[in-house]
Amino acid sequence: MEIITTHKNTDLDALASLFAAKFFYPQAKLVLPSRINPNVRFFLSLHKNIFSYHSQNDIDLKKVSRLIVVDTNCWNRLEGMNSLRKQNDLAIHLWDHHPIKGDIESNWSCQEVIGANTTFFVNRLEKASKKITPIQATLFLAGIYEDTGNLSFPNSTAKDARAVAYLMDMQADLKVIRKLLRGVYGPKQKDVLFKMLKNNHRMKIGNYCISINSTKINGHIPGLAIIVSMLQDILNVDAAFCIFLEKDRNQIILIGRSLVDGLNIGTIMRAMGGGGHPGAGSVLLKDVNPVSVKEWIIELINGNQQSTIKISDLMSFPVTGIPPDASMEDVDIIFKEQNYTGLPVMEGDKIVGIISRRDFNRVRDSSHFQSPVKAFMSTNVITIDPRSSCTKAARLMIKHDIGRLPVVEDGRIIGIITRSDAMRYFYDLLPE
Repeated sequence: MEIITTHKNTDLDALASLFAAKFFYPQAKLVLPSRINPNVRFFLSLHKNIFSYHSQNDIDLKKVSRLIVVDTNCWNRLEGMNSLRKQNDLAIHLWDHHPIKGDIESNWSCQEVIGANTTFFVNRLEKASKKITPIQATLFLAGIYEDTGNLSFPNSTAKDARAVAYLMDMQADLKVIRKLLRGVYGPKQKDVLFKMLKNNHRMKIGNYCISINSTKINGHIPGLAIIVSMLQDILNVDAAFCIFLEKDRNQIILIGRSLVDGLNIGTIMRAMGGGGHPGAGSVLLKDVNPVSVKEWIIELINGNQQSTIKISDLMSFPVTGIPPDASMEDVDIIFKEQNYTGLPVMEGDKIVGIISRRDFNRVRDSSHFQSPVKAFMSTNVITIDPRSSCTKAARLMIKHDIGRLPVVEDGRIIGIITRSDAMRYFYDLLPE
């Protein structure tokens, strides 16, 4: 007997992968974990006559000769499959898109870092000219959209986009997808969010602004991930971790969200026994203290900070500057010869102002060309530390509508980063 299964707390990408895999393993039985996400439950209840599956209790695991695993590579994320782990003659096929290698040793695997696991199957379905229905296309598209944030998450790839285009051709229903991905947010969720905002704790860890919140919940509350995303948006932090304590069950649901490249939520959650992606992840913890969980998160963040690109890696140096007593005519010459759009005004290695093309355009009279730079320069200089991230530099430029930031260390200007430098970073045009 062959079975196809996926991880517990099944999301739409896992569900879509499960049913898509059936095309390639037609004799296999689909085994769905008992713990599934609310939007998955909604979809299955709506389509119960179309998508059939088995629970783990329906299967005699002793008769399983081949196990097909989708959207995970860790045994501890499979529900009720531990006995198979000890079966020596078991053939295992693995389909997984996560960047971190797990502990499932397979005979055959399809493993590649892409946005959604469903993409593996959709691209092969198109290549094989397999016929899929609009309802199947809708589920597959929902799975891809969920894991790629409608193709907006950094983990999205061209393969995901091509799969989306194919599913649109197959008449995937965007109205249904919108309902599936909207999530649950009602009075219960609003109450939890209010309590977390009231007890908000923010901290600085390295270059990151982090929020770690803890709150008690009574019974099952769907849509907790939506609450964490909303909390992160409201607090405007780089990453948010929410510890939901269910006292009756003596367990903690920990959910994390990150907006920065160097803080990988998936890595942190996997270290705690859960899973996820660079921007999102979760874990269920039994018999633990919320204070200990918070300390554990902080330790993992400190150990998880990857060597990301800093301002010091992108800035231009040495810096071409101009003294405050130089004339505007001197500025004009430098702008034309060097094709600059701005210059720091410096006294020695100290910055006292910025003269930009915008400032220079205020020169209306030819006599002003002999005026000193200090008469036209801007003295409200926004600077940045060399250890800051490029994301912070971009935010400052957008907030203050400026095209360059002097890089200052110990009161001395050591470089300058421009809007063009930031663009090189965000579009991956950095030199090897």
